[in-house]
Amino acid sequence: MIRCHLPTLMHRDNLRVADVARLTGLNRSTVSALCRNTATRIELPAVDRLCALFACSVGELFEHAADEKGKES
Repeated sequence: MIRCHLPTLMHRDNLRVADVARLTGLNRSTVSALCRNTATRIELPAVDRLCALFACSVGELFEHAADEKGKES
C-alpha cells in the first residue's frame, strides 16, 4: 500500500487542507483524500506541486509500506 505523509508535512508547516489547496491549486477534496490515505489516484503535476510547496522529494511525500495483512502489495 502507498502511504501519504501529507498530514505530517502540513503539520510541520502549520498548514490546513484549505491552505494547501489554495497554494497548490489542487481541489480541496484531492488534498483531503491524500490526508486520509483514501486517494486512489493522483496526477503527476499534483505530486509536483505538493513537492514544490513542501520542498520535499516524492519519497518524502509517499511511502510504500506493507498492507494491513502484513504483505507487500
